Amino acid sequence: MNQSEVKKGAIYAGFSYFIWGLLPIYWKFIQHVSAEEILANRIIWSFFFMAAILLITKKWGLFKETIQGFRTHKKLMAALIVASLLISGNWYIYIWAVNNDHMVEASLGYYINPLVSVLLGMIVFREKLSVSQYVSFALALLGVLILTISYGLFPWVSIILALSFGLYGLAKKKIKLDADIGLALETMAVTPIAFLYMVLLSYKGVQSFLAVSINTDFLLIGAGAVTAIPLLYFAKGAQRIPLSTLGFIQFLSPTITLILGVFVYHETFSKTHFISFMFIWVAITLFTLSKMKYFTHYEGKYKKSKSLGA
Repeated sequence: MNQSEVKKGAIYAGFSYFIWGLLPIYWKFIQHVSAEEILANRIIWSFFFMAAILLITKKWGLFKETIQGFRTHKKLMAALIVASLLISGNWYIYIWAVNNDHMVEASLGYYINPLVSVLLGMIVFREKLSVSQYVSFALALLGVLILTISYGLFPWVSIILALSFGLYGLAKKKIKLDADIGLALETMAVTPIAFLYMVLLSYKGVQSFLAVSINTDFLLIGAGAVTAIPLLYFAKGAQRIPLSTLGFIQFLSPTITLILGVFVYHETFSKTHFISFMFIWVAITLFTLSKMKYFTHYEGKYKKSKSLGA
């Protein structure tokens, strides 16, 4: 694997997780809208946003060709449908958790998710970790276990978020498509369901879109952009870096969410939470240092071989 591409992938993934960490602020602005309606709007406007991107970048023809190719690539179509259902379920649980004061539990889910990604990488792709990376994995696992046990109840929100996004990351590794095309297809797959749900709400006269305020309307429409942009960068990153590396970069998002939940929205953060938090950050630091050492070693060998070739 080209190491410059790996580094670029790490940057893309890091940016996407940074945006995801800040997204609770956005959802809090429309917490008066039900999670189901937010999700429906998020799906619909994400598709329209991606359609506009494809038209601007002149990829609409390729988009149509890909759809036509599903006749002979049914496994690809199935993987896209699975990915779209996984990410839609993940979106719904996350929106519900944020707007019902469960941001700490949501952050726990995304702390667990990297462990799921690492395990999937080891099992499915036979990815190998160094000794220091195994130690960092163990430290992170210990931190997550402390959080889980101290929670006192089965953290179903956390578990669903971790599994759905971990499996989504796995599906994205299996889908070899341009990131723009892939995301447009994923949102298109579930847009009919979202549209029918919005029609049902309108028929019952209980929808918020076009019924509450213009600010609400703009925020619901804007959900498409704030959804698509980080997902695009995530897709670009996921295709360039090992799943295990992708998993550990993801700690950035729940850390931001946890800080928002505790210091901005005043959710409970105990001494036990703090101890767990420190275990996880030590794990991240150790893992990052091991990856930096790997990159430095690889670049040194590359430059040496290049100079010898010259």
